This record gives sequence, structure tokens and C-alpha cells, in this order.
Amino acid sequence: MTDRRPLLRAIFDAAVAAAHPDVVLAAHLRPVPKGRVICLAAGKAAAAMAAAAERHYLDALEMEPSRLSGIATTRHGHGVPTRRIKVIEAGHPVPDEAGLKGAEQSLHLAGTAEADDLLLVLLSGGGSANWIAPAQGVSFAQKQQLTRALLRSGAPIGEVNTVRKHLSRIKGGRLARAGQRAEVVTLAISDVPHDDASAIASGPTVPDPTTLADARAIVAKYGFAVDDAIRRALDEPGNESCKPGDPAFARAQFELIARPKASLDAAIRVARDAGYAIVDLGADLEGEARSVAADHAQLALQARAKGQRVAILSGGELTVTVRGNGRGGPNQEYALALAALLKDTPGISALAADTDGADGGAGSATDPAGAMIDQTTFAKMASLGLDPSAYLDNNDATTFFEATGDLALTGPTLTNVNDVRVILVDGEDA
Repeated sequence: MTDRRPLLRAIFDAAVAAAHPDVVLAAHLRPVPKGRVICLAAGKAAAAMAAAAERHYLDALEMEPSRLSGIATTRHGHGVPTRRIKVIEAGHPVPDEAGLKGAEQSLHLAGTAEADDLLLVLLSGGGSANWIAPAQGVSFAQKQQLTRALLRSGAPIGEVNTVRKHLSRIKGGRLARAGQRAEVVTLAISDVPHDDASAIASGPTVPDPTTLADARAIVAKYGFAVDDAIRRALDEPGNESCKPGDPAFARAQFELIARPKASLDAAIRVARDAGYAIVDLGADLEGEARSVAADHAQLALQARAKGQRVAILSGGELTVTVRGNGRGGPNQEYALALAALLKDTPGISALAADTDGADGGAGSATDPAGAMIDQTTFAKMASLGLDPSAYLDNNDATTFFEATGDLALTGPTLTNVNDVRVILVDGEDA
């Protein structure tokens, strides 16, 4: 049996490379303004985007360094060296005090922007957790607790962010409102299905289509027991997010510079060049990780039964409804569900990983990006007596794949265009 792991990793690496700030940012940056460039960045790519912006303005355009300032708030372990833009490493997926500081300083700096300045906002996935500025009357601890409950509920990220936006002083267009005297240019790396601008980092510089009523309905839907302060905040009309036509957007522009689809297309090219027929399931998949895995396993088994050599690829962001107390993330859970369903079938290998380099986890830079499976996984399962169903029941995919040696460990990639999932099905002679 040919080892497909190097090919699986090459497919994943191609997706990541297509969305790296060093590749995608410079072509979209604006000319030097009459005044200052104030750069505010948030998300897992924030520091890398800030460094690329510095190279553009300070080196390529030879802008006077004193005219460039800013703050980049990124996930712990995702910082890179910068010259003029301060980097703050903060919590993700659960916010922390550093994110609170980064958001407050960013709001303050936006408020200093004048008519001749360029307020350059650089966004990537993770910005929602990195920029934490609770609404009036809501404590940091209260918002943190609700964020944890939302993440454990299996709620789609869009619902999570709808609630976050209505408990925030920076999300839902409010950063644009703070800096509206300046030209506001937002350049974003999309990590959301269908590239919804209002969902990327919870849309701090764009109109928000969701409402306080939507946020209240989501809290009710999942039966969260929330503090009175949260309830009051979601009833307060003054906490409604910014809507189309708000003066905050009079001088605001928004542009996507990297999309999940472009990264999936880059991955597809590598698989096709390796001789596989392509089954492209799209870049916007959502759903429960183990359910999606069951559907994809069926496709793989059908292809194998027909002797076809295919690569089944997909992107998007899956969810996990946490019922156990184990460790893992949606990509590891997807891979574990595949392992349970494919363990008796030769000629199939797979990788599922998050393009930011961290799948679930505790917010550490050493968290796994996901996992790979193939015949060696199945042999290890048998020799160690591992029952994947038991690990699934406890949401403990990390422990399972630590035992089999199949965790995908990439470290921070400094970008984020959601997940990449690849199943390679080889012919009978593989």
C-alpha cells in the first residue's frame, strides 16, 4: 500500500499557502493617504497581516514611519515581529483579558482618526474572540461564560456571532462608527461559509443584518441560563448593531482578499495533478462533524467498490455538540468518525484539518490542526484494542489520535480559511 500521507499533507499545505497574508494582502492595500495610516487587525492572521502591511508602506512605498501606527490582536502563539504596529496575543476560542485590552485600545485608536487618515482594518477568523468589548452593564466574566456555553452547544458560528454582536461595543459595525471621520478600508480573509462580510470577526466595520430579537431567540433556542445583566443587555434598544445607511459606513469600504473556495481550488489542483478524479463537495459545508463524516464515508465506500481512484474534497466549518468531557475539535471528530466507518476497507486515506493550524483545543499554539487516517491507523486500532465509537461518545478524538500517532501538527499557519477535508480513494491495485 502506497503511503498517501505526504500527498495529503501537500494538498492541505497548498490550501494554506493560497491564503497566506504574504501572498494575498499587498495587492489590495491603498496608496499612502495625506494623513496617517492607522492599522487595526484582529484574528489568527492579524499579526502576519500587520507585518505585511508594514512592509508595503514602510519598505515598498517608503512612508515616513511616524505616520504608521496600529494594534494587531491575534491568538496566543500567532504573533510575528513588527516594527510600528503593536501585537497583542489574546485568547481563542474563549476570550481573555488580553483580548479585552486589545479591543479597548483599538477602539480608542479608531476614535483618534481624522478626515485625512486611513483607518486600515485587517480581519481574519478568530477576530470575534480576540476583540472582546462587552456591552455596557455586562461583565467580561458574564460574556466569557456565555461564549463557552455557545461553543459547547454545537450552535453554528453564525448563531454564536449573532449573540456576540449584540453584547459588544466593537462588533456589528461599531468599530466603523468609532472611526467614521476617516476613510475606513477593511481587508478580510474569510473563514465563514458563503463569505458573509458581517460574519467575519463579527463584522466590526460592516452593517449587521441580525437583530437583538435574533440574539434573544438563539439564547432561548439553546435554553441557556443567562445572567440578568445579559438579559437586560439583549433587551436594551441601544445595543442594536449598526444597520445599512448608518453614517458609520459613509466612507467605509470592505474587500475580501482570500476565500475558502480559492484555497479549496488550490488543494484540488494538487490532487488532480496526482492523478485523482475530483469529487468537489464545495467550500461551504456545515453540520455536525460525525454526520458529515458518515455521508463522506459512504461516498468513499461507493467509489472503492467501483474501483475508482478519486479525491473527495470539502471545506466549510463543521460543529460538534459536546456531550462528553474529552479533547478534540470538529476535524478530529470527523476523522475519528471516518475511522470507525472505514476500518475494514483498504485503499482509503484521509486528512481533516483547520487551515489556521488549530482544531478546537485549549487555545495553545501546540494544539493539533486535525488528524489523518489510513491503513496504519486501522492496524493500530486493532493492535491497541481501541474502539473509536467509545472515544466519539466522550468527544475525545485527541486522546484516540495521540494513541495511534495520527494527529496533524502544523503549528500556527498565520491564516484561516476554515477547514480542508480530503479523502483519497485508490483503485484495487493501490
